[in-house]
Amino acid sequence: MLVIRQRTATHPHPDAELELSYDARSKSRLRCFTTKGEDVGLFLERGQPPLRDGECLQAEDGRIVIVRARSEKLLHVTCVSAFELTRAAYHLGNRHVALQVGDGWLRLLDDYVLKDMLLQLGATVEHIEAPFQPEHGAYGGGHHHSHAGEAEFSYAPRLHQFGVRT
Repeated sequence: MLVIRQRTATHPHPDAELELSYDARSKSRLRCFTTKGEDVGLFLERGQPPLRDGECLQAEDGRIVIVRARSEKLLHVTCVSAFELTRAAYHLGNRHVALQVGDGWLRLLDDYVLKDMLLQLGATVEHIEAPFQPEHGAYGGGHHHSHAGEAEFSYAPRLHQFGVRT
C-alpha cells in the first residue's frame, strides 16, 4: 500500500495520479486507488482544506502523487442578471451548499430539491458532468456555527485578525 501523510509543492513529473471526487478530496483519512490501480492510504493532517485539482502529495517512499478532480454530476446555474445570480447564491449559501463560483455561473452537486428551488427563483439550470472545485470558505475553518468555549472551534479568522495591525 502506498501511504501518504503529507502535501507537497507542485511537481512537474508526478509518479502517480489519484482521481477523486470532491467528497473524497475533503477527507483526511481515505483508502483509495491510483489511476493505475495501486492501493493508497491517505493519512493527512485533520482540519486542512480539501485537496485541490493539481495539488501534489508525497508518499512515505518518496514518490510524488498528483490529485485530479473526478468529473461529477453537477447543476450549472446561470441567470439573466447579476442580481438574480447573487440571489440564487444567497439562497444556496443559506442552505450551506458547497458552491463553485465562476464568471456568470454557479455550480453545485446535483440535487433535485435545490434544482427546483433555483428554477422557482428564475434561474436556468443545466445538468453537466465536470470536476467540482467549490469555494472552501472565507475563514478556512470548515462548517461551524457558534460553539463558544469549545477550544477546537475557537479559531482566529484567516481573513481578518481583529485588533491586529501589520
